[in-house]
Amino acid sequence: MTGVAALTLPGAVFETRLREVLRSRVEFIELIGEDLVAAGGKRARPAVTFLAAQALGAGPQDPRWDAVTDLGVCVELLHSASLLHDDLIDDADTRRGQPAAFRRFGNVVSVMSGDFMLSRLLTLLAAMPQGPALTRAFGEAASQICEGEVLQFQVAAYADYRLEHYLDVIHGKTAALVELAASAPALLLGAPGAQRGALATFGREYGMAFQMRDDLLDLTGDEATLGKPVGGDLREGKATLPVLHLLGGPHGAEVREVLERRAAHPGDVGRIRELAWSQGAAERTREEIRRRAELAVQALEALPPSGAREALADLARHEIDRTR
Repeated sequence: MTGVAALTLPGAVFETRLREVLRSRVEFIELIGEDLVAAGGKRARPAVTFLAAQALGAGPQDPRWDAVTDLGVCVELLHSASLLHDDLIDDADTRRGQPAAFRRFGNVVSVMSGDFMLSRLLTLLAAMPQGPALTRAFGEAASQICEGEVLQFQVAAYADYRLEHYLDVIHGKTAALVELAASAPALLLGAPGAQRGALATFGREYGMAFQMRDDLLDLTGDEATLGKPVGGDLREGKATLPVLHLLGGPHGAEVREVLERRAAHPGDVGRIRELAWSQGAAERTREEIRRRAELAVQALEALPPSGAREALADLARHEIDRTR
């Protein structure tokens, strides 16, 4: 990222605050919270929040910066709560290299710990300037996350593979939270509506590009680089963008059969992977990722030039050629 060394990203202060917010008198909830802090990760969504706030002129010396930090914590809590629920829904074995929480503590503890995180973020939002507006924004994003998750299962159950469904799913599951992470600082800081709209557009388009890239890598990526097998979406009956392109082509009937049997036959994943390259579906998906990334960068032109604005733009540009 250009100029990133001079910018403030989630670090030790953020991690300390996250640990404070997750404290509980119930040991199992505390342990799941400790796992979240210890696992670390890129904190990509709070990083967007921090960068957006700085692009709007705030910084660590600003008296509102503690509220910006708490806003980033709220974004991470919403993301983490959704992951606790997702792992149970997907019957996942691991999360960030560790056994999934429900594998260690059971379904009830995992779900209720996710709900605990949601309750903690509501408490934080209530104490912030612009609390009602921020609570509304977080509530809308949470609703979209739920709708995206359920729609994904509905599409697979009905084998109703349509582009509009796919776009709704990835907006709900991924882009809605990135849009929130980018635009919530504008609400907190009282930025003009045009700047809030620009950051919302950035977050939405960046989030869409991010998920499209993940979906393309799941089909065409290098397993050694990814550190996991490819074809997971096919095995779950999910028609991602490259697969949708194939469904509309001369091999559509064959691709639909693979989806409906969830790539259960040996060679199914390899065959769809081969078709994605030979029929141009992978390249068409790459072009759509590029288009979305460029829309995200263009949206930032409504903000004054700064290192933070350029760092946000770099995040979107990275999706064009990301390999893992």
